[in-house]
Amino acid sequence: MRVAVFGAGGTGGYFGGLLAKAGEDVSFIARGEHLRAILAEGLTVRSKMVGDFTVRANATDNPAEIGPVDLVLFCVKTYDNDAAERLRPLVGPETMVLSVQNGIDHAERLARVLGEGHVVGCTVGVSAIVAAPGVIEHRAIRGLIRFGELPRGTSQRTAQLKELFERAEIVADERPDIQVAIWEKFVMICAVSGVTALTRLPLGPILACAETAELFRGTMEEVEAVGHASGVALAAGTAQRTFDGMSRSDPRTRGSMAHDLETGRRLEVETLNGTVVRLGSERGIPTPCNFAIYAALKPYADGPPELP
Repeated sequence: MRVAVFGAGGTGGYFGGLLAKAGEDVSFIARGEHLRAILAEGLTVRSKMVGDFTVRANATDNPAEIGPVDLVLFCVKTYDNDAAERLRPLVGPETMVLSVQNGIDHAERLARVLGEGHVVGCTVGVSAIVAAPGVIEHRAIRGLIRFGELPRGTSQRTAQLKELFERAEIVADERPDIQVAIWEKFVMICAVSGVTALTRLPLGPILACAETAELFRGTMEEVEAVGHASGVALAAGTAQRTFDGMSRSDPRTRGSMAHDLETGRRLEVETLNGTVVRLGSERGIPTPCNFAIYAALKPYADGPPELP
């Protein structure tokens, strides 16, 4: 299968690297030093879970050089969604596009640009970063992709996706109601990314302190309540089960916003905790934990603020 990975950062580089390693025809759309390193030395993935490997793959900063493909993995940050217009040269009549992003409405926004027939709903679980140009460091979570048709359902093409990912030894879950899966991740990531960024700490010390553990749990409970008020069929107790699962996770885990804050990048705080606050206000659901995270991180939304 011809695959284009638009955004070869931690997530795109990890999943695209595994697909290329499995023999799929993968092209990466990257930029700057990262692109130059991939062209010169290939893309290297360092991982204690799947092993270290390097793949040679086509890479460019111009999607028109690739042309239409079978599958696009759209792996940019949600504040870069204007980049969706650049996907058009990659999209043919039968092209599937997976929006591999955080948040709850990224697939719908992408469908408004490319057409609903192309976009497949998706959510992923992985912790990976660009450690150096051309090098992806896989830190935690082996890598899980959940996907399904929008607004719900499965199909022949989602079955093909499952086969593709399983050939690459990527855990793949075909979901008949992908919106529930997206919200399940939203419950988790608003807490993991928000609280690790807010405290500048990994998961272990956060959960070892009663007060920050309560903030972590409360953040999840608010997201679940907003989801229910929004008509999402989240199972009762999703937040508590997710919290219990996180207590068994790698204590070194940090969310993507914590990494972006540390490296001086823009934050997805509007997409995550800011969205919870806005939806909670619209639906009459109090969100004090998410508001605290949002208020504290908003000055960093466009990168570190200039100090007087």
